[in-house]
Amino acid sequence: MIIGNGEIGAEAAAAVADAAFVIRFNECRSYEASRGRTDVVAVCNTGRPAKAMLTSQSWREHPGVREAAAVWSVRDPQKFAELRAPLAVTHPELDDFCDDYTHQFNAFCAEVGKAHVVVDKVIHETVDQALAAYLPAPYVVPSSGMIVIAEVMNRFPEAAIYLAGFGHAGWEWHPFAAERQLVDSYVAAGRVMRLPARASLSSSQGA
Repeated sequence: MIIGNGEIGAEAAAAVADAAFVIRFNECRSYEASRGRTDVVAVCNTGRPAKAMLTSQSWREHPGVREAAAVWSVRDPQKFAELRAPLAVTHPELDDFCDDYTHQFNAFCAEVGKAHVVVDKVIHETVDQALAAYLPAPYVVPSSGMIVIAEVMNRFPEAAIYLAGFGHAGWEWHPFAAERQLVDSYVAAGRVMRLPARASLSSSQGA
């Protein structure tokens, strides 16, 4: 199961306990509504979200973070280094967006005995290519949720993949309308299945 930060319906919450592998995001805001297990916390490892998590003792002590066996950093440092110069022109207000905290997440994982995985930029670029078919308005990067869905499909091609808590709404510079269409195409093809989910609880840079 991949659990976004939107509201979790009763069916999805009940399914968590039976899932073989559960991925949550960043501050694990889905945890209270869908307790059961957490195997991976997928994090934005650049910019303000990364800095906020790493400097927060409450994040480090969150039960979802504590019980996870691994942290997945969804932003390849090389890819975001390449984005810095063009974003300085198109989005100067995002001057810290590409600040990389991958090494700090790696150190955290080493300290507490978790695996640390950095999602390769090939996944990001594959998602960009797939989204292009839906003619998205100009955007900065795909959402973490979209990157993780693509990574899971690539990493576990034979697995039954369930989604919950995906409202496809939030930060203005993610291509959420196109992402919804892309995920709908995966649902139609039988590659993923949606469990009831509502709109995102909140938005933040890169969440």
